[in-house]
Amino acid sequence: MTPTPSPTPPKASQWFFTLRVYREPAALRMLLLGFSAGLPLLLVLGTLSFWLREAGIDRTTIGYLSWVGLAYAFKWVWAPLVDRLPIPWMTRALGRRRSWLLLSQLTVMLGLVVMSFNDPQLALTPVVWGALLVAFGSATQDIALDAFRIESAGAQKQAALAATYQTGYRLAMIWAGAGVLWIAARAQSSATAGYEHNAWQSAYWVMALSMLLGMLTVWFSAEPQQPVLAPAKNPLQWLRGALIEPFADFLNRYRWQAVLILALIAIYRISDVVMGIMANPFYVDMGYSKDEIAAVTKIYGVIMTLVGAFVGGALAMRLGVMRVLMLGAVLSSASNLLFALLSARGHDLNGLIFVISADNLASGIASASFIAYLSSLTNVNYSATQYALFSSMMLLLPKFLAGYSGRYVDSFGYADFFVATALLGLPVLLLVALVSRIKSTSSA
Repeated sequence: MTPTPSPTPPKASQWFFTLRVYREPAALRMLLLGFSAGLPLLLVLGTLSFWLREAGIDRTTIGYLSWVGLAYAFKWVWAPLVDRLPIPWMTRALGRRRSWLLLSQLTVMLGLVVMSFNDPQLALTPVVWGALLVAFGSATQDIALDAFRIESAGAQKQAALAATYQTGYRLAMIWAGAGVLWIAARAQSSATAGYEHNAWQSAYWVMALSMLLGMLTVWFSAEPQQPVLAPAKNPLQWLRGALIEPFADFLNRYRWQAVLILALIAIYRISDVVMGIMANPFYVDMGYSKDEIAAVTKIYGVIMTLVGAFVGGALAMRLGVMRVLMLGAVLSSASNLLFALLSARGHDLNGLIFVISADNLASGIASASFIAYLSSLTNVNYSATQYALFSSMMLLLPKFLAGYSGRYVDSFGYADFFVATALLGLPVLLLVALVSRIKSTSSA
């Protein structure tokens, strides 16, 4: 007698099984480590700009100081060391990934303390050096953390890990954005209405202590399984394995198609990054109050990004990464047009809520799918170096162009600027369509 086939589970059950991946230990670890990764970014960019402006530093200087963030775009330079070089004592005790994670987190904490002890009104240079230390430590943490994530689960679960990572990252941005302002406001003396360094010092101390969450997560986590590397016979062979082979491996796997892939990586987030640098000045010039900006963009907006990240992660597992990558590219460009419409309305809180909802939802979907795509390109033998190369390329051109966004707004206005940033996304759509035809050749 022929056995009766098992009934196909209903689609609701299939989706429940898919979403269950978010409860796995690897996903929960990435939530906490994502918080550690997201905390430093605003503290050397957006929040630092607010602090410097309140201290009376001119806008031109603040604009140039935003290039501190270029440290993230050049992390591929030292990524081979993070991928291969052991740290005395620490690597033996913790493992290759965990030792670099812990060292980088200590560096971020030290940089935040240095920044907190110096008043930019009296001595701006030490604050800049502290910011550079934070950016360097943060970029190094990203290198080790990306490798840790890729090695913690198979390719099928990378979108889910990316979603939980993004969740922790965005929660940290709330804490490093709205949280810092809240702490500084309450630490300020009631007798002083203007700038007070002690208030910012207290806020940055709290941010430094917040890095302990990631450090404890690293301490209690297991080192992920990594391929056994053959010991180098001489320094030249070590340099070849650390510096040359990761890049040669990628080119050998994709040949001429590597040009298309690298071009897509270089411009995929260009609309968001170039637009983002002028977002806060736009809110101020439109007459939104600090409370409105904090509530709508720093808290509600981040929540919408988290929703987008989870939606993007789930869709990527069900529909495939490339389809969601195209969806994210379309939504990211289109949402910038909403800012152009908002610029014609002036102070419109309901309009701001709608635009932030659409923009951050699109950003979350695009980010989760893009991280999953970058992860699929890596060979686990060189995961840290290759992923650092990809994520660095993602930021280099957009951040460089973003440095001149203020001049563009001064010359042509906000509406033209937002339309121009939307048009920057058109080549992305073409590249996604071309790259989607390339067969993935990632190596285990």
